[in-house]
Amino acid sequence: MSDHLAHLLPLDGLQGAGAGPLYLKLRQSLEEAIQSGRLNHGDALPPERDLAEYANISRVTVRKAVDDLVRDGLLVRRHGSGTFVVKPLARVQQSLSRLTSFTEDMARRGLTTRAQWIERGLFAASPDEMMTLGLPADALVARLGRLRIADDMPLAIERASISAEFLPDPMRVATSLYAELDKTRARPVRAVQRISACGLRDSDAAMLGVPSGSASLSIERISYLASGRVVEFTRSLYRGDAYDFVAELSLSDT
Repeated sequence: MSDHLAHLLPLDGLQGAGAGPLYLKLRQSLEEAIQSGRLNHGDALPPERDLAEYANISRVTVRKAVDDLVRDGLLVRRHGSGTFVVKPLARVQQSLSRLTSFTEDMARRGLTTRAQWIERGLFAASPDEMMTLGLPADALVARLGRLRIADDMPLAIERASISAEFLPDPMRVATSLYAELDKTRARPVRAVQRISACGLRDSDAAMLGVPSGSASLSIERISYLASGRVVEFTRSLYRGDAYDFVAELSLSDT
């Protein structure tokens, strides 16, 4: 273990490395290991006891350094599992003036996308789905719940509802929902989005690999066909440390 720690954290001489709190020096060493790639996204941080023994400092000092990095979003604690590295993200800008799917938007940035399925199938419509999609009480909806990942980084949780009339077999959706709707001429042509800020619940934060309560963007999208009929009702959670939504404004003639 000591050889492994020596590779990750060259902490020799920490006690005598100039003035300043020990926890801050340890925090800087851990942050440098993350930024340099010696500690990668998803790696487990060595136990606090091992770090304390290796660096010849107290566990209280180690805990304070780790707490700082958790607050800054570079580490995340997972109950019963340990503390893990969260790779710093380059922020993604998404235009609010263009109606695209997550897959299409990431592809334009040269990012490789994939999804982990949370839910996929046909279900009896809920009251919210019936009201929003304009469905009768006995209607079925296709539900697609996915963790959206770009370049191996979880970015968003997306839960979409579509009338079974437009998507009778949700298992056919491989990557892009809009590409599948395109095949039946049911791709939306416009949408209304409502964006609000919220803190992530424990389960959502765990999927996104960030601390519970982290800032996120909650987005509700209602998408329409050219006929004016609602085709899609999607609720998403985007990581607040990864996404910026950009709108271009112009001067009104009135």
